[in-house]
Amino acid sequence: MKKTATTSFTFAAVKRKKIILENITVTGYAAEGKALARLEGKVIFIEGAVPGDVVDVLVTKNKKDWAEGKVSKIRELSPERVTPFCIHFGVCGGCKWQMLPYEKQLKYKEQEVKDVIKRIGKIETSVLPIRGSEKTIHYRNKLEFTFSNKKYLTQKEFSVLGEDQWPGGALGYHVPKLYDKIIDIKECWLMDEENNLIRNTLREFAEKNNYSYYDIKEHKGFLRNVIIRNCTTGEFMVNLFFGNEDKEKREKICSYLLAQVPQITTLLYTINQKWNDSMEGLQPQIFSGKGFVIEKLGDFNFKISPKSFFQTNTKQAEVLYNVVKDFAWLQGKEIVYDLYCGTGSIGIFLSKNAKKIIGVDVIEDAIKDAKENAELNNLETASFFSGDVIDICNDDFFRSHGSPDVVIVDPPRAGLHNKLVNKLLEIASPKIVYVSCNVATQARDLQLLNEKYLVEKIQPVDMFPHTHHIESVALLTLKKE
Repeated sequence: MKKTATTSFTFAAVKRKKIILENITVTGYAAEGKALARLEGKVIFIEGAVPGDVVDVLVTKNKKDWAEGKVSKIRELSPERVTPFCIHFGVCGGCKWQMLPYEKQLKYKEQEVKDVIKRIGKIETSVLPIRGSEKTIHYRNKLEFTFSNKKYLTQKEFSVLGEDQWPGGALGYHVPKLYDKIIDIKECWLMDEENNLIRNTLREFAEKNNYSYYDIKEHKGFLRNVIIRNCTTGEFMVNLFFGNEDKEKREKICSYLLAQVPQITTLLYTINQKWNDSMEGLQPQIFSGKGFVIEKLGDFNFKISPKSFFQTNTKQAEVLYNVVKDFAWLQGKEIVYDLYCGTGSIGIFLSKNAKKIIGVDVIEDAIKDAKENAELNNLETASFFSGDVIDICNDDFFRSHGSPDVVIVDPPRAGLHNKLVNKLLEIASPKIVYVSCNVATQARDLQLLNEKYLVEKIQPVDMFPHTHHIESVALLTLKKE
């Protein structure tokens, strides 16, 4: 029989010194991809474990009823484990669930939705079986990589290289919780092979021609970032970021990239002299192509500019939007409000079955794209407005555009603002379809809306295989008086 721990200790000691719990049997999964075990009546949330593992755990946080820690040693592997397919697994923080079979990932995600809705939302409702992704690799349509002169080294690499040798620069992903270190990514399974070709081509050229990589602390260096976006239509957009303008060097690397990767249909460059990597205030310039790409969702075309937001898993976005369409169950006579509409993709996807679509989003560039997307699809029944949802959606706005028959909300991870929750309760639309990327804040909001609404059902959708992220769609109907 497996022991729970081989040493005697008290959790109070964690406050005084480093404690490693030995021979801990992992019994289940909790939220955000963490496994769990129980010891001394406390729940321990463990990073890097799988149910069935027997591990040693380095305790990093200790509270009255729970503790957190990360695996310091695996003593016995769970029979549920599979071999991760990526050479960067365990260092890169992206696909943390590669060691779990996909069917198990879906099982744990579905259970998390059920548990969170019940625990936080305090709602009894039907949670439908999760909709898995047909593609579990190469499913993303957008990736961003960072150039850095601070290459991250594993303990093994560091011991081989030695302290006196400079490891050089890196092009890849940030190390989790280390803002100034970058993992030099040789292969990434999140997008088709072109992403590896583009990244490795840029690295090869930069090293051969002594192009400097960005230093985030010193705020200097020529190469900063690259954003890659591909589409199911075959169009391919790359945006290369530079820390300063040097026309000769910029044109050389851009021309070389186009020659080596002719699949690129649009190549842009952006000069970023800010201290951060956000696109705010920056203006991408066209080096080659039309400056945007066209993606297709269902029967509709969408223009994606370099600053646009668009669902990063195109095929699974169709699955998600079809769930919204089924929940909305439009008959052609309804006025639909699409709040937090982004580039208008959900509203446009539903537009054939609606009388009118009214979209609202705070990001001006997104609304500009939404209007262009409506025009691209010859839609005269869709209108889009820029501004904060809680400011725009007042009584005058609803009087002007008509009382909603269906409200669709797709807020950021923070969920709905309290003022919007109150406004939704006030206008009392017959139906709300709530799309969420954070089931915890969704559950909180559903409890608030439960004052007037019945949560009919919830559909989890897996947009991001091998990660702990979950999309969740809830259907709310107005309670009968």
